[in-house]
Amino acid sequence: MSIRRKRIIPAKIDVPTREQFKKLVAQIRFSDGRNDSQEKAKHGADLVEFLAYSGARLGEAVAARWQDVKFESNMIWIHGTKTESSDRLIPMTGALKQFLERLEAETEPKPEDSIIKIQSAKKCLQTACRRLGFPHFTHHDFRHFFATTCIESGVYIPTISRWLGHKDGGSLAMRTYGHLRQEHSLAIIKKVSFDDSTADNVVRLTQEAPMEASS
Repeated sequence: MSIRRKRIIPAKIDVPTREQFKKLVAQIRFSDGRNDSQEKAKHGADLVEFLAYSGARLGEAVAARWQDVKFESNMIWIHGTKTESSDRLIPMTGALKQFLERLEAETEPKPEDSIIKIQSAKKCLQTACRRLGFPHFTHHDFRHFFATTCIESGVYIPTISRWLGHKDGGSLAMRTYGHLRQEHSLAIIKKVSFDDSTADNVVRLTQEAPMEASS
């Protein structure tokens, strides 16, 4: 007698839209309008932006130091919280680089200083979500926001997987975000044309190098 394996249905992911993300950061930074309140809330907004622009886990964001930022090569070290092997050097998105340049100019930090000054933005994030009437987004939802934005920008899922610190060649990312890729594929297919008049505008793509074996 064969036993039928129970189908695993992935949990629904709440991902902020780009508009919701901008409003959340602005709301957190504004806080209740008082100067002392805004100063405290600033660090919460910094954490949310770092998570969204880097795809880091909360622990990875908190562990980041200024010495990990390589402005000259547009790279940043993310120190993995799962295992030491999940430490990774990833390219910075334009938004992350601009954010860090602004933060560096404001704080004039030492290389060993933490980039993020707090351990959690849970309280200010919940308050902002409530005031805006948004779902109660969590720290991890901004990691999903990063991955979703990359997919919508046309980045291959195996590449996103490496940036996120996955070691499975993209399997987990495909299970988690595969439905988003399908939506993106249906939208992007409309741009595909076999008309000769568009041939001069075609950018030839090279195949990605094979993924390294998972460890």
